Amino acid sequence: MNAIKTKVCSNCQTAFSCGDISKENKCWCNDFPPIFTLSESADCLCPSCFKKACSDKIDDYVATITPQKALTNKALSLPKAEKLIEGIDYYLEDEKFVFKSWFHLKRGSCCGNKCRHCPY
Repeated sequence: MNAIKTKVCSNCQTAFSCGDISKENKCWCNDFPPIFTLSESADCLCPSCFKKACSDKIDDYVATITPQKALTNKALSLPKAEKLIEGIDYYLEDEKFVFKSWFHLKRGSCCGNKCRHCPY
């Protein structure tokens, strides 16, 4: 039995569906990296606000990474994602995928292809 709830985003006040919305009994937000928790005073965020908050948190973390720190970064210890998320793992440029630093950090090593956002 799916437990879908309608919630209101604590950031933008938009209504959205939250809860067990798939056959795996997991919410859409479980596709994102588990990198932060909302404060106790805030409720869930809508998909758009959640993605932005997640991206901002990742960008702040990536800004602290040096090639030495990249080898033991916290992205390596997170559960492996089943799919890539546009804006988090990559962006499109001229219809081509450009992988962001977060993607490379999750992979855990340099591939040697001189990637634009390689943190290593």
